[in-house]
Amino acid sequence: MQHIENYQKPFLKYLEDFTVDREPQNLYSPIKYILELGGKRLRPILTLMTAEVFGGTAQKAMDAALSIEVFHNFSLVHDDIMDDAPLRRGEQTVHEKWNLNTGILSGDAMLIMAYQLFENYDAQTFQDLAKLFSKTALEVCEGQQYDIDFETRDDVTIAEYLKMIEFKTAVLVGAAMKMGAIVAKASIEDQNAIYEFGRYLGIAFQLQDDYLDAFGNPETFGKQVGGDIIENKKTYLYLKTMELGSDDDSLNLKTFMSNSELPNTNKVEKVKALFNRSGASEATQIAVKNYTNKAFEVLKSLNIADDRKQSLRLFGEQLMNRRV
Repeated sequence: MQHIENYQKPFLKYLEDFTVDREPQNLYSPIKYILELGGKRLRPILTLMTAEVFGGTAQKAMDAALSIEVFHNFSLVHDDIMDDAPLRRGEQTVHEKWNLNTGILSGDAMLIMAYQLFENYDAQTFQDLAKLFSKTALEVCEGQQYDIDFETRDDVTIAEYLKMIEFKTAVLVGAAMKMGAIVAKASIEDQNAIYEFGRYLGIAFQLQDDYLDAFGNPETFGKQVGGDIIENKKTYLYLKTMELGSDDDSLNLKTFMSNSELPNTNKVEKVKALFNRSGASEATQIAVKNYTNKAFEVLKSLNIADDRKQSLRLFGEQLMNRRV
């Protein structure tokens, strides 16, 4: 198993060959644009890495990895439309750079192209990949709908929030890893176990993202620190403050979050103070550690060499300790 960086270069080359100019340009140029905008490329790298963990090759898993990346970016194009977001990774979003109809149609095309990539595998592998992909894609849509619903609800529970981030984020991480196992012809038991490993890591990853959004270093985080607070998002930190804080803490949190006249800098500062005073910030860090440890427990059941288990564990630890 190679270091993460060693998977990036061949994947990016494969991606570059995939995003060649095609006609009509107004359909395919936005696809090329979003796929070349960058990002962590975490999910496709997980597919390549997992294929090698189970004795396959990264090269054979390239199409499955690319499918995951195309689908992920398709979801971003449509998410940006729903959020009316002007920027993605510091650049114009597709619907802003082109128009709304182009964003919708190019996104639709990306979903179809993601499926097409499975055609490069044998019949059984194609069927297994497509079945997993369909299940995962639908769950991501369900997670997105939960997220939208939560915007207008004041009674969101922590259990509901965890389910939302599992569907919106974690299942795609689990699927990325299981796809690598499928391509490598791993046993069903190992396929399911590595999916659980990825799912738990995905939940930990999103909870860590919630934490870094409030408390991360603006120079390394890559996004506006406090963005979730400014947008009044009911993150794990928010929900934990409502659960653990005093009545005054809860009242103040609701007041600060709903006060449109409060300058953003002051709002972020006051809400972060509540996150700390209530114990929510510490509880979030504990939750990240707990879900990461659940992932590590799954490793024990995998039928792979100990050094490969250790490589997966190190990867999980890097995610848990990340600052970006």
